[in-house]
Amino acid sequence: MREHDRLFIGGQWTAPAGTGTINVLSPHTEEIVGTVPDGLPADIDAAVAAARRAFDHGPWPRMAPAERAEILGRLSAIYAERQQGMADLVTEEMGSPILFSIFGQAALPQMVLQYYVDLAATFTWDEERAGMLGPVTVTREPVGVVAAIYPWNVPQFTLMMKLAPALIAGCTVVAKPSPEAPLDAYLLAEWIQEAGLPDGVVNFVPAGRETGAYLVEHPGVDKVAFTGSTTAGRQIGAACGQRLRPVTLELGGKSAAVILEDADLAATVEGLKMASLMNNGEACAAQTRILAPRSRYDEVADALAGMVSALNVGDPADYGTEIGPMAARRQQDRVEGYIRIGQDEGAKIITGGLSRPLDRGWYVAPTVFGDVSNDMRIAREEIFGPVLALIPYDDEDDAVRIANDSDYGLGGSVWTADTDHGVDVARRIRTGSCGVNLYVLDPNTPFGGYKDSGLGRELGPEGLSPYLEHKTIPRPAQG
Repeated sequence: MREHDRLFIGGQWTAPAGTGTINVLSPHTEEIVGTVPDGLPADIDAAVAAARRAFDHGPWPRMAPAERAEILGRLSAIYAERQQGMADLVTEEMGSPILFSIFGQAALPQMVLQYYVDLAATFTWDEERAGMLGPVTVTREPVGVVAAIYPWNVPQFTLMMKLAPALIAGCTVVAKPSPEAPLDAYLLAEWIQEAGLPDGVVNFVPAGRETGAYLVEHPGVDKVAFTGSTTAGRQIGAACGQRLRPVTLELGGKSAAVILEDADLAATVEGLKMASLMNNGEACAAQTRILAPRSRYDEVADALAGMVSALNVGDPADYGTEIGPMAARRQQDRVEGYIRIGQDEGAKIITGGLSRPLDRGWYVAPTVFGDVSNDMRIAREEIFGPVLALIPYDDEDDAVRIANDSDYGLGGSVWTADTDHGVDVARRIRTGSCGVNLYVLDPNTPFGGYKDSGLGRELGPEGLSPYLEHKTIPRPAQG
């Protein structure tokens, strides 16, 4: 039981403005595993004021990038030494299988942090250009106070995609964790203190949606970075547009895995175990539409059903578990609701369904639907759980058409014996990332989406740019 009664604001553990608390429930036992304060607008005011002071008057934005990198390098080293503790904590609070947590909830966030520490030494912060009327200096400066709002599914990773580039740029941050998974933020705050970041550079206020909306609209905020649903992203984008406030939005997905005629089916299905069902299927980039050629449709259906039905469902802290519980009861209800929708639409359950694997905990049976057409809701709407839709296609052009016939454009993959040809097909799919015979997120490459999947990019050098302003300084030509 982890009981927290303070907020991390201004480099100190401070009493919250109110008395409300958030109970953090284990998705496996349905019991309380922690409590944190429920942040109020007054707490946001205090956090923004602290971040504002740290940016306007503190040393952080005035340090050389190498100085910031030295301090963040200490944080990265602390993180690297204590990854297991972070992985265990995230598994406890939101149900991610521990083997996924070790990589996706702990190692990957630390890799992102270290990437930006290293990038500071090679990134072009200032450059001289030969302007048409004389020499010009182009310099890059931090954008200011950043509001970072992130979800419960991969909390450390989605936070670090914002926090690491913002900090190396010289920004200060007010971070709002999700009420479903706020405990890991407290652990990270302790590490931030230990690493010696100046007071107010990073502030955490766990809170619900209304307080998050207050943060988005706060006059002391210079930029918003958000990961979450497309519905919430539209509202945040509208609020930022009204205020001419820069915003990065990483939103939903309904990604397609295109299995070509020549694919090695055994290797493909093994690869889809991660690409389609990572983190219990609670991943925006999960490949939940499986596109199979009609000539191999039955073969793919059998192989996919065999893989999914054999998945070990259970306690997420067990190293043998492949699928854990949904993060919240409402998420369990949502996923089961979509299974009913698929049945009502006429899709056929090949494996899984509404029979719950365990009597206790927010579990859903991993499910594969066959006989799915791309106009069904289960093929068009993000389910965010272990539910796959198997869709037949006629030829390669038809596969590309179906893959692109989506409101989303976040992830995707192509599975084939001919890697070069797979790259050609991937280029035709309108999505922010599209793997060939795998799907991975690499910290040094941009991640983001087309269409309703968001605005802007995170990760890579492209992920640093949203936290920088470009200043042009022309001067007269000499002589």
